[in-house]
Amino acid sequence: MSENRQRSILVFGAHPDDIEFGCGAVLLKEAGEGARIHFVICSRGESGTNGSPEQREVECRTAAELVGASIEFLDCGGDSRIESTRAIAMMFAGVIREQKPDLLLAPSLVENQHPDHCSVGRAVRDGARLARYAGIEELKTKEAHAIESLFYYAITPGAEPVGETALVIDVSEQIDSWRGVMACHASQMKTRRYLELQVSRSRTLGLQAGVEYAQALWAGDALFLDSLNSVPRGIRLF
Repeated sequence: MSENRQRSILVFGAHPDDIEFGCGAVLLKEAGEGARIHFVICSRGESGTNGSPEQREVECRTAAELVGASIEFLDCGGDSRIESTRAIAMMFAGVIREQKPDLLLAPSLVENQHPDHCSVGRAVRDGARLARYAGIEELKTKEAHAIESLFYYAITPGAEPVGETALVIDVSEQIDSWRGVMACHASQMKTRRYLELQVSRSRTLGLQAGVEYAQALWAGDALFLDSLNSVPRGIRLF
């Protein structure tokens, strides 16, 4: 990507709060560095214990505004009914062609979490492949597009991929802003102390890396480097 061009990041979430809880601090950092960010929300939390769909949409739009992201909602069958089907992947491919992102973020593929999360993650992965193929009849009205990289985020501790190398990002300067973004989802704080959970995860990871706070992403594919000169240090403080 040209250094003079604004980086574009497309982020998918199954529910109205997934993106903010799972990778909100990273996105705040990227937005502060000039990235263009777009949220795609695949339900309105219709099956949630707390908060009406209307309330949760308002909360999500407010949070996206604080991040500096544009936002859209898709009909993928409704909360707790999202499946990783070819039709959904094709829908996601259409969004990818419209937004033309450099980077794509999605929920992790770990099975033992809310089933909507891994369903969306799989459909995003498949959609990224379909977005590349110019000959797909259903997508011919939109120019084919290939992303640079797909990264997964973990919404809960149990959704973190085991045995896979993480990209650990210093978000110490974003922690207060991130708290404000997560606090937009007030309806969900009645269900669980999500804000404290995410901040504590970030604090623990940060201390492991020798910074105040950090957040992790996992690469969908091996990453390409020009040489060992561009390899960052490891999280382990030998």
